[in-house]
Formats: sequence, structure tokens, C-alpha cells
Amino acid sequence: MPPAPVLLCLAGPTASGKSAASMALARRWPIEIIVMDSATIYRGMDIGTAKPSAEERACVPHHLLDIRDPAQAYSAAEFARDAAALARDIRARGRIPLLCGGTMLYYKALREGLNELPEADPAIRRELDEEAQERGWPALHAELARVDPVTAARLAPNDSQRLQRALEVWRSSGRPMSAWLAQQPPTPLLPGWRFETISLEPSDRAVLHARIAQRYHAMIDAGLLDEVRALHARADLHPGLPSIRCVGYRQIWDHLDGRVSLDQAIEQAIAATRQLAKRQITWLRALPGRKTVDCLSDRVAEQVAAACEPMLAPALNA
Repeated sequence: MPPAPVLLCLAGPTASGKSAASMALARRWPIEIIVMDSATIYRGMDIGTAKPSAEERACVPHHLLDIRDPAQAYSAAEFARDAAALARDIRARGRIPLLCGGTMLYYKALREGLNELPEADPAIRRELDEEAQERGWPALHAELARVDPVTAARLAPNDSQRLQRALEVWRSSGRPMSAWLAQQPPTPLLPGWRFETISLEPSDRAVLHARIAQRYHAMIDAGLLDEVRALHARADLHPGLPSIRCVGYRQIWDHLDGRVSLDQAIEQAIAATRQLAKRQITWLRALPGRKTVDCLSDRVAEQVAAACEPMLAPALNA
């Protein structure tokens, strides 16, 4: 029997050095990178998302960058379908697909497969965004608790993206999301494939926190304020959109709206990024069979390559 095709995933919290490690892997093996990030999908959002540079993209193919306008949404289900198709295409070209990023909900959807749910409804999403701006997401969470208590119980009151999707499903179909999810098991998107995960995790959380602060200040110095100002000037963008809710962007947006000073926005963005890193690490630690590498090591690229080698041998021989 031929070896099962391999999908390698290099994951980790924000500021853990995933991009540098993926580039090091690409110098050793015929890799194409499928970017697993819910922020780098947006055009015109480059600095605050630490998007790969033009030089990096010229050296190694990067997929799923700049695929949406900031006014548009992009779901975990859409990512899973797109990433699965790309993985098959990359393998058919005799190359190795490498997922790289920190949006663990995307990885969960791809690994576990998709349930049959109603398609996205832009009109309902706009309606929910408008209600959220007027009433706040906690009020919409309370509404969800009345119609779908099972789903509401696992969502935080400010988890805007998932709250929006759960209410969208309810309003478009008249059935709670929990009922849709219970009706049948998820459909695998890459049946027969083997998922291998390398997880970059910090041995000292305080050092990662310092790195997050340093990186955000560097983004400010590189022109993040002007980048957000250009988005803020667009009449079709508002804080209810997933793009503007991205960590590091919504805080600067609040500053441009006059709610906070720039210094306050920077501190809030750093704090929110640290919270994001904490959530990402929690997701990663729950993944079965992951191989961990200390992202604070002086030999990260070498250690990642050593961990990948036995995983990639079947893929290279397939």
C-alpha cells in the first residue's frame, strides 16, 4: 500500500516565529505554504497582520493571502474547503503542503471535517452587525441563549464571530445550530490523509509577552496607524466586521473614533494580543499527537526541521 499523504501543520501562538520557521523548512524541502490565518486573508491589512513580505512570497508559494476585501467575511468552513483543495493540488504537483498559522478554529475545521449547515446569508449578517453596534454582542448572546442554549453555553458573550454565525443559522433556517451539528457527524475533507502538527510553544510565557509588545511597537513604527486610518476612511467598513475586529486593528480603530488615546490603544492591543496567544496555546495543548518545539530556543529552525524529517519522509516517497 502506498503511504498515506501527509498534511504538515506548523502552528503556534502569535509572535512565536512560525513564518521564519516555515521559510527555513522551504529551503530544505519542496514546500508550498497554505497560510492558516484569519487576518492575512484581507487585502490592505499588511503591517498589523505581519503578512509575509513580497520577497518571502517570491521565494516560496504562499496560498490564501489577500483573498478577501476587508468588507467581506470568510468562514472556517470556507477555509477548510479551500485548504483541502490546495493540499490536493500541491501534492499532485509533487510538492508538500504546509499549513502555517495560528487560527486554530481553521485547523479544527480542516482536521475534523464539516457539518452540513446553511450557507452564509450576507443580508442576515449585515442585520446582526447593525444590531450588535446598537445593542452590543452580550445582548445578542442573551438572545442566542433563548433560542439555542446549548450553543450559547459554549460561547463567550463577546465572541462576535461565532455568535453571529449561530444566530445567522437560527434566523435563516429556524433551527438552532446545536440541532444541525447533532444530526450527523462531520464530513472529512481529506479522507485518508495523515495530519502531523509541529507546535511552537514558549518555555517562558513572560518572554513571549515581551516579544509581543516589541513586535506591536515595531508595527506602529512601520506605519500601522496610517494603515488603519486608510481602512477607517472607508464608508463601508465598521467595527462589527471580522476584519476590523482583528486584534491590533480594533484598538487603533477605537483611537481614530476618539474613544481612547493612541498610547491607550497600543496598550490595549498588546494586552489583547497576549490574551490571543493564551487562547492559541490552550488550543494547541489539546491537540493529540502534536510535536512541540520551544519557540524561544536559539535553534528553532533546526529543531523544527528535525521534528519534520520523519513526518515528511512518507510524503516525499508517496
